[in-house]
Amino acid sequence: MNNLFDIKDNVVVITGGTGVLGRTIAKYLALEGAKVVILGRKEDVGNAIAQDIVAAGGCCEFMKTDVMNAEVVRQNCADIVAKYGRVDTLLNAAGGNMAGATIPPDKTFFDLQVDQFQTVLNLNLTGTVIPTQVFLEPMVKQGKGSIINFSSMAAFRPMTRVAGYAAAKAGISNFTAFMATECAKKFGEGIRVNAIAPGFFITEQNRSLLTNPDGTFTQRGQDVIRQTPFGRMGDPEELCGTIHYLMSDAAKFVTGTVAVVDGGFNAFAM
Repeated sequence: MNNLFDIKDNVVVITGGTGVLGRTIAKYLALEGAKVVILGRKEDVGNAIAQDIVAAGGCCEFMKTDVMNAEVVRQNCADIVAKYGRVDTLLNAAGGNMAGATIPPDKTFFDLQVDQFQTVLNLNLTGTVIPTQVFLEPMVKQGKGSIINFSSMAAFRPMTRVAGYAAAKAGISNFTAFMATECAKKFGEGIRVNAIAPGFFITEQNRSLLTNPDGTFTQRGQDVIRQTPFGRMGDPEELCGTIHYLMSDAAKFVTGTVAVVDGGFNAFAM
């Protein structure tokens, strides 16, 4: 019987795979039989994650990259194709934020640092465009592939504070829809482009914003919980099922979507 969710031996590339969400997804997919390649900047961290996944019985390796450097990403792609022969899925999980691209309650728009705003746009949006352009090429040659971008709740509505990050994530949602059409029209229905929009998960990037040193929620964290019908933050593992679905043949007719995994955050009005 054909298993629509079978991803055994699929070659999966994850940019930003050393983060809390990326490493969790990498381990899940590897233990489901995928061959996972984590791309990131932190070599020691990346190798440790890959070793942990291999020790647990999965197939995983780490390659150092810079998603803002097309030549480096091209070399990553060439090395992966040389070893595995193909690329089935690209997860664009690389991203981040900077203090100067935010506007906290005690500051105004005039305090926004445009250089850091631009850096955040580049890291999140251009850092999705470059790997997409590079890893799309082997997918087109093999006639099949799935690209999954990382959007955000901030893409749906302009949240306070995160001016640069929200603009970049809104761009990623738009880019996802654009690429879904571009690929289907020019390369055929075998190439699918979707995005996932996580709700609020505690990561190293937002931990100090959402939680106090004693583990209680900050005012910002309390605001998130109040806006989330489930009444809690998400667990990283809760992203894995949606990722698995989008990359598998179960989503064979799904492209151009942004799948929300947020405990109801985006649905809640008042």
